[in-house]
Amino acid sequence: MTHREKLVFLIQRLQEDSPYKGMEIPEDPEKQKRLLRTLMNIREPQPVDPVLLKIQDEYLQEEVRVKGVVDGDELPTVPGNRRLALWKGDITTLKTDAIVNAANSALRGCFVPCHGCIDNVIHSAAGIQLRLLCHEIMEEQGHEEPTGKAKITPAFNLPCSYILHTVGPIVSGSLKEIHREQLAGCYRSCLELAAEKGLKSVAFCCISTGEFHFPQKEAAEIAVKTVREYLEKNSDLERIIFDVYTEEDYRIYRQILNV
Repeated sequence: MTHREKLVFLIQRLQEDSPYKGMEIPEDPEKQKRLLRTLMNIREPQPVDPVLLKIQDEYLQEEVRVKGVVDGDELPTVPGNRRLALWKGDITTLKTDAIVNAANSALRGCFVPCHGCIDNVIHSAAGIQLRLLCHEIMEEQGHEEPTGKAKITPAFNLPCSYILHTVGPIVSGSLKEIHREQLAGCYRSCLELAAEKGLKSVAFCCISTGEFHFPQKEAAEIAVKTVREYLEKNSDLERIIFDVYTEEDYRIYRQILNV
C-alpha cells in the first residue's frame, strides 16, 4: 500500500463512524490530509481496529519523516547556560525525551476540526491512540485535570518519547497573581514529573499564550524564571528547550535569554 493509498484507506475507515460517512473524498492530497485530520479530531475515544491503527502509525511516521526530524540535543544553547536552548519550529518534529502539550482540563485533546491550538496539532500527529490513553487516565482519575498540574503519556508516532500534558490558566479580563502562580506551576509540574520519570530533556511550548490569552511577554518571563530556578537546585535534567512558533514569541524569548 502506497503512502497515498494509506491516506485514503484511513479516511474511508474513519468516515464509517462519523458524520462524514458517505462524503466524497476530494482528489487534492492536501484536502485529503485535512479531511483525515478532521476525522481524527472529532473521533470519540472508543476501541479501534488494530489494522486501522497499524496503517495509521505507518502513515503518520512517514509524515514526520517527510517533514524532517530535529534533534533537540544538537540545538545551540543560550549564552551562559548549556542546559537551555531556544528553537522556533514545529514541536511535533522535535526529537527529545519529552515535549509539553498545553492541554485543556478534559485532557482528551481538542475536538474542533483542524483547530490551530497545539493540543490539536500534537494529537493529530501522535495518533488516535493518544486520545484513547488520555481518556483512560481521566476515567481513572474521575475529575478534570487541575490547572498547573501535569500528566505523562507515551508520544506514540512523534519523534519524542513522551508527552507532558499540562493545563495552563485561562486569562479572561485582567491578568491576576493567581494566573501567574498557576502558570509557574505548569512549568514546575512538568519539570518535576520529567525528573521523576528519569527523563533528561524537555521541550516546552508557550503554555497558555494562545487560546488561553496569557500575555506573551509575561508568560515568557515566568517560563524562563521558573525553569532557571528549578535548574539551579536540580541537576537531573540536562536540556530544556523553549520551543516557539511565532516570530513575536521568538523575539520575546531572544530578548529574555540574551540570544
